[in-house]
Amino acid sequence: MALKAIIYKAKVSLSDLDHNIYADHELTLARHPSETEERMMIRLLAFVLNAPENNDQGLLEFGKDMWEADEPALSQHDLTGLLMHWIELGQPDEKKLVRLCGRSKKVSVYTFATTATTWWAGLEGKFTRVNNLNVWQIPAAESQELAKLAQRSMDLTVTPQEGVLFVGEGDRTVEIKPVRLCGGQ
Repeated sequence: MALKAIIYKAKVSLSDLDHNIYADHELTLARHPSETEERMMIRLLAFVLNAPENNDQGLLEFGKDMWEADEPALSQHDLTGLLMHWIELGQPDEKKLVRLCGRSKKVSVYTFATTATTWWAGLEGKFTRVNNLNVWQIPAAESQELAKLAQRSMDLTVTPQEGVLFVGEGDRTVEIKPVRLCGGQ
């Protein structure tokens, strides 16, 4: 018998003080049996940080990357169906990143493992001419702390301020300092 996805519900209040963006999201996340809570929370964080201010340019949607290897963790298509933004989690290989950069207007990667620096060191010089790739490293210790906020029903606050993300759930707050490895947007 195949294992089923575990459903998580999240109410997220975003207060981006640097960009004056304030939004509330009610999200349902299906966590694949092989997906860790750490990865799911990074996926949730990637959604909150990349959700468009309005739906005029299309919706940001969760993908089926854990079920289908050629699917994104998150993607945004414009109203005509054109792929605007592809978001990957983890450490995709060079061929996949090259292909994605050719297919989408913007590609973002959020990496969070302890081996992220070594992974990126092997790829860094190969993407000097690519202008639509953004790579972010979430420090492993901070992503593990973020995972501790995971619950089947969450009421989160996310506050980006001066390059630091404050993610709170009840009386607990995790401070995350993402490191930009690539990209200028």
